[in-house]
Amino acid sequence: MPMSTRLNPLLGLPFEGALEDLGPEYWDVVEAATFPRTRLRFRNDPLLHQLGLDPASVSDDDIEAAYGRFEGRAPLLALRYHGHQFGAYNPLLGDGRGFLYGQLRDRHGQLLDLGTKGSGTTPWSRGGDGRLTLKGGVREVIAGEALQRLGVSTSRTLALIETGEDLWRGDEPSPTRSAVMVRVARTHLRFGTCERLLFRRQPAQLERLLRHVVACHYPHLAVSHGDGEPLLVAFYGALVQRVARLAAEWMAAGFTHGVLNTDNMSLAGESFDYGPFAFLETWDPGFTAAYFDHDGIYAYGRQPLVCEQNLRLLQEPLAMLLPRAPLEAALEPFGEVYDAHYRRCLLRRLGIDAPTSAEAAADLPDPLPATLRLLAGWPVAYGSFFAALAGRVRAGGLPATAEDLEPFVAGAPAPPRAEWLAWRDSWWHGCQAVADQAGIAAGLQRWNLPETPVRPVIERIWAAIDEQDDWTPLQQWLARTV
Repeated sequence: MPMSTRLNPLLGLPFEGALEDLGPEYWDVVEAATFPRTRLRFRNDPLLHQLGLDPASVSDDDIEAAYGRFEGRAPLLALRYHGHQFGAYNPLLGDGRGFLYGQLRDRHGQLLDLGTKGSGTTPWSRGGDGRLTLKGGVREVIAGEALQRLGVSTSRTLALIETGEDLWRGDEPSPTRSAVMVRVARTHLRFGTCERLLFRRQPAQLERLLRHVVACHYPHLAVSHGDGEPLLVAFYGALVQRVARLAAEWMAAGFTHGVLNTDNMSLAGESFDYGPFAFLETWDPGFTAAYFDHDGIYAYGRQPLVCEQNLRLLQEPLAMLLPRAPLEAALEPFGEVYDAHYRRCLLRRLGIDAPTSAEAAADLPDPLPATLRLLAGWPVAYGSFFAALAGRVRAGGLPATAEDLEPFVAGAPAPPRAEWLAWRDSWWHGCQAVADQAGIAAGLQRWNLPETPVRPVIERIWAAIDEQDDWTPLQQWLARTV
């Protein structure tokens, strides 16, 4: 009898041509590089399930074949875009090492992009090799999983495949190892995609693009705004609100993106593309993630302002189609939306985001400014503060009185007394206003990481991989996080 051939389930996914159908004005067809070897280093089984697959039916070789050897998948697209980078406009951008592998709907009907990074050169590589370092891929895995756990709207890594090449980089000890990463995101269309069409004076192509974005990622808007100019204004307003909430989520998470250029901002309002990111070690609004950000343009504390500025820059291409006044009006709520969502995100990290009533909450001291004042004056790690609070409540329950709560960060110096007492009392009273007392401990566990991946943590994980090919520290960190 003839031997049966097994279909790679990843190649049988029901891909859609939503972006491809827009036409070649927005992308270039590209070919993937051929690599010396492939070895799967990370797979995200929950994401495989979200894409409609049984992870048990997907072998490691299936993943390597699909995303490392690129068997049976065409076309691959490199997207075109421009962008404002550190305040300067750059018309020479585009996917230089990333491909749009395909688009498909998940189990909930949401259209998602599968994108690769490190998969080869494109017309937009600008002399680069189109490769990704293995360390860069490991960092992207960590960023996506940490942010997902912290409640940030984020892309995530589906797979990381080592590809057997030596790479030379100025910001890493070289030679260093190479990899292909597969990213799942709502879209890889960016603010800079629109900016390119303004640069080329192509209003018809911009309108076509925006209607695609609305249909795929804001379909609810058509129900109440029809199909004309109000629909596009409503899209911009919805994007403003999504970006305001995203900035709030970054700030509550203690996350610094590092390169908030307009080409790194998604038209779906989702966080993606993690290059020189970093999590706060201690509370510092001036903290920067990129070693080349000498002026602190994208410092941690400036992220809300930068996001609002980038939304204002997006008005320039949109003004080819829409009057300015409604765009300005749609941007006005940014600060209010940001403030409200930041408050919610930080309070849930404290376990007290559900008071019994607005009246009860109004009579209590506000724990949010007290928390920020305490963190500003107490030299403890930002993430460790929340993790230690979660551990204190898990081990000992809620304190019976505010006075029963002692400083809980192991090995830390004594906090400044006035700031500690103000925070302790406001937090304890906030807990008393929560109807579900048992839910406080659960909330603390849900919204905080046991170990925040600050730079020393990432370097420890990478050192084991680099020096001994030991992936155990990464696996252990993921097991505690996911």
